[in-house]
Amino acid sequence: MSRQLPIAGTAEVRAAALRDLRADRGAVVAIILVNALASAAGLVGPWLLGRIIDTIQAGTGDVLSKVDRLAFGALVFTIVQTTLTWWALKIGYRFGERTAARVRERFLKRTLALPPRVADQLPTGDLIARGSTDAAVVALTLRSAVPEVLVALVHALFLIVAVVVLDPLLGLCGLACLIGVAAAVRWYLKRARPAYLAVAASGAELADVVASTAKGARTIELLGLEDRREQATEAAISQARSARLGALWLRTVLFPWADVSLGLPVVGVLLVGGALHANGLVSIGLVVTATVYLRQLVGPLDILMLWIEQLQGAGASYARVEGLAGISDEERQPTAHIQDVDADLGDRIQVNNARYSYTDGRDVLHGIDLIVQPGERLAIVGTSGAGKSTLARLLAGLDRPHTGSVTIGSTPVADLPPGQLREHVVLITQDHHVFHDTLRDNLRIARPNATDEELHAALHAVGAEWLDDLPLGLDTELGHETILDGASAQQLSLARVVLADPHTLILDEATAQLDPRTARRTEQSLAAVLRGRTVIAIAHRLQTAHDADRIAVMEAGELVELGTHNELVSAGRVYGKLWHSWHAEADTPSD
Repeated sequence: MSRQLPIAGTAEVRAAALRDLRADRGAVVAIILVNALASAAGLVGPWLLGRIIDTIQAGTGDVLSKVDRLAFGALVFTIVQTTLTWWALKIGYRFGERTAARVRERFLKRTLALPPRVADQLPTGDLIARGSTDAAVVALTLRSAVPEVLVALVHALFLIVAVVVLDPLLGLCGLACLIGVAAAVRWYLKRARPAYLAVAASGAELADVVASTAKGARTIELLGLEDRREQATEAAISQARSARLGALWLRTVLFPWADVSLGLPVVGVLLVGGALHANGLVSIGLVVTATVYLRQLVGPLDILMLWIEQLQGAGASYARVEGLAGISDEERQPTAHIQDVDADLGDRIQVNNARYSYTDGRDVLHGIDLIVQPGERLAIVGTSGAGKSTLARLLAGLDRPHTGSVTIGSTPVADLPPGQLREHVVLITQDHHVFHDTLRDNLRIARPNATDEELHAALHAVGAEWLDDLPLGLDTELGHETILDGASAQQLSLARVVLADPHTLILDEATAQLDPRTARRTEQSLAAVLRGRTVIAIAHRLQTAHDADRIAVMEAGELVELGTHNELVSAGRVYGKLWHSWHAEADTPSD
């Protein structure tokens, strides 16, 4: 059963953001310093404009020459401000690219570090959404928001300080008129985080429904479940739509309210400044300068308002991306006291009174006791739903029994570090993956230092005769012009097993996508290659069980029979009946 991925809290997201900022602190400091210089240069223009007005109003001396010099100074400082702002943004965007790459790499490392038994229980759609959509939102925000927000913050701070220094009364009047903006932001922030988390969660749920429907399309058609899956998809779409509309409603309140509030400081300063000028307390140039400062303040505040809205969505995505760190260290790492497998017991696998359930309260395995000796070929047979695949997962360490134990040597299989586990046990199912890369690199996933001769030998060992038909041999790019069919892809997976060279191999329908003749030939080839190693096969073709050293028969989650083929046929119980039934069908001539 899928478990829910954790979501990082506000404190964890803040700590992660601070770590990312500290990791590139030089760029952050440069952004602030360069932008501070740009903001300081931007203050000179409005001040010179006020001086121009007062000079013209005074009308003394060479007015035209003074105005020209003041205007030229304003032009120079405007060019300086533009250049420094461009430079600050350039530094910021480069910082954003580096930080976005760091976030993506951190998410990928955390995902790859998950033990298989944990990763297998995670909702695929949610994990994909976090690694793609959420990571993209975070990357975009880091690329754009950090430089633009820092630039806007520094610019706004300089303008506020400038207007207060210019005239404290006018400055305080302008700041008082910003209370409406503060109220709008406070109202929005209280509601934004839950709304955007709901948007992200509903999007992940929709992705999960679509992915699971596509993956199980054949089963859905076979069982006639199209209407049910359509209803599930429509429900997920409806939920995602409602969540997005809820977030959009917050924006329809925030932005009109903020737009009105941002115009109030200019109106307030003009009214108060006009009254003060009428009483001879301030010059008209000073009022114009203060008004221009506050009018310029609208620009950075507009940018901040826009990013406040977008940062809520980015914050929710950041929380989801960082949430993977919430999986406890106990689940990520093997138990601290685990040592190497006991050399005296070799690779003997022992199952002792193992019980397991996918949901609380209903066991699907009931008190399994089984010992698999090194080098033994064991077949596990039974009807569909008998618990064969579940037992295979316990043997491979992908799941842990709720009671009892599954050990290799004296060590619980699920506690072995991933690298050591792969040296001892490998589970191969009918699911496989072909990467869009060369055949050589697809194979070297199992053994990076394998030579071409070893790669050829592994493919021939599993009967991959199609190798000779590839245009470039091992250098052939798979997934583009050359696409392997299901049978060939399965043989590729089996060739990886040959290269990995595990002590114990568990085959769960590993040859199910091969035709009977190819499957038989592949199994015989594998048997020859893996001679002397432990092979545990979930057998759906009883011929596979016939060739095994021993056969374990599962029924309703219990191990009901264990013995050789001849012993079980002679006993005439569950396996004997299955064998005679299968043998009779095999002997029946087809029409």
